[in-house]
Amino acid sequence: MTQDFKKTLKVSEVPLGQMKTVEFENDTVCIVNVGGKFYALNNVCTHEGGPLAEGTLSEYEVECPWHGARFDVRTGEVKSPPAESPVSTYEIKIDQDDIWIRKSIK
Repeated sequence: MTQDFKKTLKVSEVPLGQMKTVEFENDTVCIVNVGGKFYALNNVCTHEGGPLAEGTLSEYEVECPWHGARFDVRTGEVKSPPAESPVSTYEIKIDQDDIWIRKSIK
């Protein structure tokens, strides 16, 4: 792995259809498993700071448990208000049973 990536969790720690948080640099990141493919996005809702990993996952959308804003886990894009700004996403690499992430460059 390149030095930009940081090893976070084991693949086996994030079951299908589940979310788990990790600390990465100064952020809390939500790791998501949708159909065996992993995604990573900032765990803090851009509306009022709700913890996205404590919300509901439905296919590729996570719903904030506080006020119901929804985000696409693949892109961080807002899918439903009250949030107006997207959440940041992270690049994922899988190496055997390890999940590695780094900040996405946009």
